[in-house]
Amino acid sequence: MTAESNIQLDRRSADGDAVLEVENLTVEFPTEDGVVQAVRGVSYRLAPGEAMGIVGESGSGKSVTSMAVMGLLPKTAKITGSVRFRGEELLGRSENGFAEIRGKKIAMIFQDPLTSLNPVYTVGRQIAEAILAHNDVSKKVANDRAVELLATVGIPFPEQRVNNYPHEMSGGMRQRVVIAIAMANDPDVIIADEPTTALDVTVQAQVLEALEAARAATGAALVLITHDLGVIAGHADRICVMYAGKLVEKGTVDEVFYEPRMPYTLGLLGSLPRLDEAGRERLTPIVGSPPSLMHLPPGCPFTPRCPLAQPICEEREPDLYGTDQPGHVAACHFHERLVGVTPGQLFRPTSADTGSVAPANLETQQ
Repeated sequence: MTAESNIQLDRRSADGDAVLEVENLTVEFPTEDGVVQAVRGVSYRLAPGEAMGIVGESGSGKSVTSMAVMGLLPKTAKITGSVRFRGEELLGRSENGFAEIRGKKIAMIFQDPLTSLNPVYTVGRQIAEAILAHNDVSKKVANDRAVELLATVGIPFPEQRVNNYPHEMSGGMRQRVVIAIAMANDPDVIIADEPTTALDVTVQAQVLEALEAARAATGAALVLITHDLGVIAGHADRICVMYAGKLVEKGTVDEVFYEPRMPYTLGLLGSLPRLDEAGRERLTPIVGSPPSLMHLPPGCPFTPRCPLAQPICEEREPDLYGTDQPGHVAACHFHERLVGVTPGQLFRPTSADTGSVAPANLETQQ
């Protein structure tokens, strides 16, 4: 918060303990056709001020995990495990219990700002509403704080823009308003769910700058959910890779980007164009599609798409095995064989999704 604000927010001093701990989180949705295993045993720790990225294809369970943390899933969802904020358990709380935390201690930035904002109220009123919900201040103080927040996230002429309605703003402007609402109460954790989706690269960079400004102003830890590895590379300290509702690799940005130990992670990296490559290198996409979370096959869910697949992969799902780097873990029976392997060595370049996976022969390629 800047010095001009008159709002005194009740915040605990940051210590060395984790601000958010998720342990063995499981989310299931019963349907007429069966049970959808949306999240399967997700665990992570978030330190104060840390930025952690969660990446994966659409449908991997990234957003459902964050919605479970925020207590926003429907009552039909079956949630087990543990979610602790500064040591206090959140799962099992009533709606009023979550309301005390949501928006004040843990804030969320949703994917689509147009549906996050109420079209019949000005953006200033909606920011002020978030402030008044958790602070005993006057409307004038809340409105002044709204102007201050719009300036912080980089909206020009905030004194005039505070009276705009959402439809009078561009997509990038609306997303910055949502970021301003998230930082209104100086939260300890900000969860950003695909904050740059459907934005062009220039506006995307501006929104990410606004998000960094929000972190600098609040000192909040960040959970950044995205499918864009480029966004993660520039704005996260650690990465969690999700596939079929489960974390399949965790580590620092350098470990996951330069020493990946899970075939799926290599596939994600190989599907991105690189500016540091000489010549015109072809991309190496992952053949096939993610499995249905309603009818998961036995063993490793990535087996049908994996060039390293062996019979054990079809029989037993791997745990998160430790690598030679502390804190770097990967869910692959053969993670040791991936040392120094590039995506091009593991996945063959192709221009069509043929549905068939060519087995990798790392011995002859290295």
